[in-house]
Amino acid sequence: MAAERLLTETLRDVAAALAEIDAPSMIIGGVAVIAAGVPRETIDVDATISGRGSDVDSVLSAFARHGIVPRIEGAAAFARERQVLLLQDSKSGVTIEVSFAWLPFEEEALARANHIDLGGVAVAVAIPEDLVVYKAAAWRDRDRSDIERLLALHGKEMDIPRIRSLVAQIADALDDRERIAAFDAILARTGLDRS
Repeated sequence: MAAERLLTETLRDVAAALAEIDAPSMIIGGVAVIAAGVPRETIDVDATISGRGSDVDSVLSAFARHGIVPRIEGAAAFARERQVLLLQDSKSGVTIEVSFAWLPFEEEALARANHIDLGGVAVAVAIPEDLVVYKAAAWRDRDRSDIERLLALHGKEMDIPRIRSLVAQIADALDDRERIAAFDAILARTGLDRS
């Protein structure tokens, strides 16, 4: 329970910092998967913020006001190059990743976010359909498991052709022909039509 309390405190700090930044933002990753009703554990907080409406230095300043600091040297330069801030809550020690959203899909996902109360913290979170796409981009074992569980739980309400098209675009961009076949296998296991 101590880990859950630390994660909730960190989420509160992240939400407060994001609220100070005049750009769309939301929680993604494991916390958003949990918010979508998938039971799982997570040890970090992932967020995304519009790249068009923010700059690295002001984002870092907002987080610093809430005790969230860079966890690597040269975090600002790293973020400008890789479009992700690697942070850590100085009070809880929980790690945080904040990605800058630039792609049309990411901007659409920000606009579609659900605003919910999560453990007493008001946050915007990616909807399940968009989480599937984020997870298909990351594509680690945990991500594929999350995809399958999200599809099993919410697939009937999702636009499967849209998701599959976006996953195919990701696979093409990464020259990963296996990814779309593996995604189709997940769709088949969850009883969802791939068309």
